[in-house]
Order: sequence, then C-alpha cells, then structure tokens
Amino acid sequence: MRARVVWTADLDGQMRALRMAGLTWDAVALDMGLGRNTVLERGRRIGARRPRPQQQPIAMAEEAADRPTRPPGHPDTWGLITAGTVLQGAPYPFPVFL
Repeated sequence: MRARVVWTADLDGQMRALRMAGLTWDAVALDMGLGRNTVLERGRRIGARRPRPQQQPIAMAEEAADRPTRPPGHPDTWGLITAGTVLQGAPYPFPVFL
C-alpha cells in the first residue's frame, strides 16, 4: 500500500502545469510518480483541466441570397443532413401516397 500523499501548493501547481501542457491523467501520474486515480481525484478537486482544442470556423460557401429554395430531399441538403450517419449515401425517403 502506498503512503498517503500530502498535497502542497507546489504539487498542485505542477499538476496544473502538466494538464495545461495537454498531458493526459495517465501521463501526469507517471510524471509525478503517483497513481492515476490519485492525481485524477486531486485534479478534479482543484479544477486542473486540459485546455480545449482550438476549433477553426467552418468556411461556408457563399450562395446567392436570392436563390430559390431547395425542395425536400435535394441532394445537397440531404447529403449535409446525413453526412457521418448511418444514412450517409441513402436516398431521401420520399413519402409514398396510396
């Protein structure tokens, strides 16, 4: 059984610095010579989080503002809706009226 860790401001600062550098909890624990759950619990208590990745804005294609609306199931709009889903590539399910 490991000895109980006495958390100091220096250890907390070291943990925050490692997290801000983008290290995972596993890497922080290895670097500090402590158990993963020990640093994970302390990190949550003191709010040591990794910075969020910077996201680039999506470039939108410029379209004419006066273009006519597209009908339901248009390949452009249906493709955008279903991209990355199990429906990707499936045709638009036009309703069947009997």
